[in-house]
Amino acid sequence: MDGSIPLRDPRPARQPLYQVLYIQVLVAIVLGVLVGYLAPETAKSFKWLGDAFVALIKMMIAPVIFCTIVHGISSMGDLRKVGRVGIKSLVYFEVVSTLALLIGIGVGELVHPGSNFGADVATLDPTKATVSFAAAASKDTAVAHIMGLIPTSFFNALAGGDLLQVLLVSILTGVVVSGMGERAAPVAHVIDTAGQIFFRIIGLVVKLAPIGAFGAMAFTIGQYGIGKLGNLAYLVGTFYLTSLLFVVIVLGSIARVAGFSIFRFIAYIKDELLIVLGTSSSETVLPQMMVKMERLGASKPVVGLVIPTGYSFNLDGTNIYMTLATLFLAQAVGADLSFGQYATIILVAMLTSKGASGVTGAGFITLAATLAAIPNNPVPVAAMALILGIDKFMSECRALTNLVGNGVATIVISAWESELDRDKLNAALAHPSLAAAAAERIPLEESI
Repeated sequence: MDGSIPLRDPRPARQPLYQVLYIQVLVAIVLGVLVGYLAPETAKSFKWLGDAFVALIKMMIAPVIFCTIVHGISSMGDLRKVGRVGIKSLVYFEVVSTLALLIGIGVGELVHPGSNFGADVATLDPTKATVSFAAAASKDTAVAHIMGLIPTSFFNALAGGDLLQVLLVSILTGVVVSGMGERAAPVAHVIDTAGQIFFRIIGLVVKLAPIGAFGAMAFTIGQYGIGKLGNLAYLVGTFYLTSLLFVVIVLGSIARVAGFSIFRFIAYIKDELLIVLGTSSSETVLPQMMVKMERLGASKPVVGLVIPTGYSFNLDGTNIYMTLATLFLAQAVGADLSFGQYATIILVAMLTSKGASGVTGAGFITLAATLAAIPNNPVPVAAMALILGIDKFMSECRALTNLVGNGVATIVISAWESELDRDKLNAALAHPSLAAAAAERIPLEESI
């Protein structure tokens, strides 16, 4: 005995598997699939469980974003830095989003998923697509999008939950609070404290994720059936493979340039990916992603600006879906698109995709808005009915790709701003499972 004190193992103690969130969600998803397949009518009655979980999360999104953005901007101090981060974020978002749109078109032209489909428009039920086109018709112009950014009142933006409107009032408030300096310090403190309260509520709600995932998956399989996936398996498989290649090759290359592994990053956020898989909405993990990105080494102000903004402006999966699905529908009905129509699809999709901020099924609405804006549109309204039955299966892939894209964007922009803690990043990704487990134990409200 030399009297020395043994060193404590810095790694977090392993939790029993049944207490690990992603294991609970994974088991719930499998059970949901089984119930949906074996007892479809019973499974449909569980839909409210998934809806309730998504509603619980969404009721906290607006106040969490408001408090985080205001706190982040006021913490920066220098308003020129706020503008610099914002401009860099938008440049990155538009470059990567445009690349996703082009990849969708390229794959559609290369693989031709809709060729030989031989759809007879006369046999399709146009009423199934009418709702989507009606919803799109009211927002398919630039003026309509700009007006949609402006809420009827300051508090209506928070009450209504429109993410773009919340971003607007949050940024304006943050800029004013930062400009007032010490006079606004008490207000900044109150907002910071309120944010901690909201994050604590989120922490309680997240524990219900397995129940929500079970209900959502059981209803999906019970309502649409596993067989629905086989009807248009070629399109679904093409979309999943394209999104996977986009994540591995495009986002993987961006991650490598930024100095981290995309595979280790995916392992780090596996809990959030499984929750999104069960709920088909990336909004359900927005608060957790903000927490995890900060613990990965990104600075608080950058996380507070990039993650919420990315949910409206950086939707890689939705962009791939819109161009690929548009080409599928055109090929299915035997329509040939001109170069000008391709250009219109890309330009319009860059605008319409900004409204699909993680909401389940919103990708189908934005696809309708994109189709509606094509000049001399050769794709009839009724063609939307072709993919209505399988859209739910593709929504999971859209949400998963969007989530990974936003996480990568946060790290890249933090590094671009020289506000990325490389030591923390490398340590967390060296053992992503342990780092994720450790992050799960820390109360969410400590992140702001």
